[in-house]
Amino acid sequence: MLSLFQPFSSDSNHCLLTQADGTPLPNAEVVFYPEFYPYSESSILFEQLMQELKWQQNHITFYGKKIPVPRLEVWHGDSGKTYQYSGNRFEPQPWTDLLSKIKEKIEKETDSSFNSVLINLYRNAQDSVGWHSDDEPELGTNPVIASLSLGAIRKFRLRYIHDKTIKKEILLPAGSLLMMKGNTQHHWQHEVPKSRTPSAPRINLTFRNVFT
Repeated sequence: MLSLFQPFSSDSNHCLLTQADGTPLPNAEVVFYPEFYPYSESSILFEQLMQELKWQQNHITFYGKKIPVPRLEVWHGDSGKTYQYSGNRFEPQPWTDLLSKIKEKIEKETDSSFNSVLINLYRNAQDSVGWHSDDEPELGTNPVIASLSLGAIRKFRLRYIHDKTIKKEILLPAGSLLMMKGNTQHHWQHEVPKSRTPSAPRINLTFRNVFT
């Protein structure tokens, strides 16, 4: 999958996501850290988070029918950083020591800051998230989203809103970090699709800032 990326430099630990011919994705800034955490450390983080987080089964209303979200979720963050999407309202649970340590490492190594995190548990290959942009008003003008993957490898897709034939597909291994910055959320959607291939559980932490 490295052919999908253009390194910033020969000794860089992160890459800029590009089109197949090496040209930049239009109106996007997507940065990939393939080994943000070593695999052994990411496995420990996965097991700890599986055990300590209070996973919730939320629901959405679709054509007047209430259906379960195809994954489990939990929201942690600074006090008062409420988040709403798809008809769900998340009141933040306090930061755990482990989540705080993960957040601090991401902030330090990416020169960013975050006040909240939405955590998804994909239990199997049928758990998913459909096409969407993280463009809710409370996320600000140009949201910075830092997405950390733990557990099973899952496929991640991007598509250009203005020309949906322009797409990008990558695999996100355990310990990898994907950052979407700039005006990406205005011009691109992303998804984690269902898979016909059986999959072990995956945890995805999406750090962000909520402005209230």
